[in-house]
Formats: sequence, structure tokens, C-alpha cells
Amino acid sequence: MTKGTSAGQVDPDDDLAGRLALAIGRLNRRMRSSAGGLSHGQLSALSSIARKGPLRPSELAAIEVVAAPTITRVVADLEARGLVARQPDTDDRRSILVAATDAGVELLLRARSDRARAVVALLAERTPEEVDAIRAALTALEAAANIDRTDR
Repeated sequence: MTKGTSAGQVDPDDDLAGRLALAIGRLNRRMRSSAGGLSHGQLSALSSIARKGPLRPSELAAIEVVAAPTITRVVADLEARGLVARQPDTDDRRSILVAATDAGVELLLRARSDRARAVVALLAERTPEEVDAIRAALTALEAAANIDRTDR
């Protein structure tokens, strides 16, 4: 039991957290269908690779804030789909770099366009007041997640 609640009561913060997690999960599933079947993590990694140029897997893991084994799986999946390619690191022959392929860049551009259309369609169903509330909440969520507007 949380401070301020008694038996049988739900902490409003717990309800908010559950509702937020559910909404994010459903939106992620909708957006995944417009991302060529890539997961959010795969799409994020592909975006980072395309935006920042060839990267060492360790650099990509740091950017994506994931563990090395996770980024290894993500890169392997993207490589199997032909969206990234490994290349030797000329500065350090022990290391490799991961670069986006033309197919990866094309998929990324298509996914961004499809996702933008999907979000516009979702927002079109909302009232102007609801859109303003979403905009205000998004600013707070970005701050809570430490998302810099230049990260996109």
C-alpha cells in the first residue's frame, strides 16, 4: 500500500503509470506497422547510424543507451535485412564500423513519412484542446526521458 491509500484503493500515480504504459504500448504497435516491421529499438538504431555516420557498435550502444549484447542483436537483425553493413575501421583494425545501406536509408525515410501520416491521422481525431494537452504533456515527457529536440 502506498502512503495516502487504504486497502482497496488504487494509488492515482499507479493508475496513471498503468494507463500511460498501455497507451505507449498501443501507439508503439500502431507505429511499428508503419516502420517496415522494425521494432522501435531497431528503427532508433538505424536512425542513429544514418544520422551520425558509420559507428562502432560500442558507440551505437552508448547513443541508444543499451548494453553491448543488445546492440549486437539489433545490428545483426538490421544487417540480415540488408539495412546496415559492417565495414572495417581503418583507424582500428580490431574494430568494425556499422553503416546504413541505401536500402536502410530508404526504409528510414519511408518509415518517418508513414509514421508522420499515422500521427497526423490520430491527432486529426482529437479536438484542438486535446491536441494542445498532448503537446503540453509531450514537452513534459521529453524532459522526463531526457530527449533533446535535436535527437530526432
